[in-house]
Amino acid sequence: MQKDFDFRGSIIHYQQTGSGQPVVLLHGFGEDGQIWNEQVAFLREHCMLIVPDLPGSGESGILQGEETGIGDYADCIHALLLQAGIDQCILLGHSMGGYITLAFAEKYPSMVKAIGLVNSTAFADSEEKKQTRLKAIDTIGNYGAAAFLKTTIPTLFGKSFKENHPDKIDILVKAGGKFTEKALQQYYRAMMQRPDRTAILKSNDLPVLFVMGTEDNAAPMKDVLQQASLPAKSYIYILENVGHMSMWEAAAELNRILLVFINQ
Repeated sequence: MQKDFDFRGSIIHYQQTGSGQPVVLLHGFGEDGQIWNEQVAFLREHCMLIVPDLPGSGESGILQGEETGIGDYADCIHALLLQAGIDQCILLGHSMGGYITLAFAEKYPSMVKAIGLVNSTAFADSEEKKQTRLKAIDTIGNYGAAAFLKTTIPTLFGKSFKENHPDKIDILVKAGGKFTEKALQQYYRAMMQRPDRTAILKSNDLPVLFVMGTEDNAAPMKDVLQQASLPAKSYIYILENVGHMSMWEAAAELNRILLVFINQ
C-alpha cells in the first residue's frame, strides 16, 4: 500500500506492506525506497515492512532549510511511525540510511527493538572524507545531479557485478535523473556534519546487525569490523566479492540474513 503524509510542509511517500513485526528499511544516498524491491518481495510474507522515500528522494519532497542534518531525517521517520501507528520497530539502514538508523536509535530509543547497518558505519566522516564531499557538492552544482550520479553509482558495485550486470547498474543510473541538485547537496552536508555514533552501539543492549562487502570502498570492511565488537549482541555477515550495494549484488543472501535477524 502506497501512503503519503506531511512532514514540515513536505509530502513524504512510503510503502507499507505485510503484517506482523514492523521493520523499517531505509535507503541510502542517490537511491529511493525501490532499492529494496528484492527484499520487500521476499520479506513481506514474514513481517510488516515500512519503506519510505527519504525527503528529497523518489516521490518525497525535499526538506526546507540549508542546515538539515541526519537527525532531521530521523525525525521524519519518527513522524512516519506515529502516522502508521507503530510504537516499536526494527530499523535496517543502507549506507546513509544506516546513519539515520543510528540517529533514530539515539533520539528515540524506546521505539527501537533492533537495528541493522547494511554497508554502513557508525564512524563520523574523516577530514579527508569531508573534503571529498565538499568537492562533490561543487561538482553537483556545476554539472547537475544526474551527471554526478552517472559517474559515482558504478563505483559502488563490486568488480564481478559491474562486469556481469551493466544493465542493472544502468537502471539505477537512470533513476538518478529524478534527483535535484539541492537534494543531493543537502544529503552530503548532513553526512559531513554527523557525529561519531559508536557510543550508540555500546551504550545499550540492542541487537545490531552488520552486513559488509569485501569490495565495499564506501563503507570499508576494516572500518565496520572495528565496530562489530561494540554491541552486546552483534550479528556479523561478510559478503564475498560484494561492494556497497548488497541489496542488488547479493539479494538472495541478504534476504536470508535479514529474515534470520528479524526472526531472532
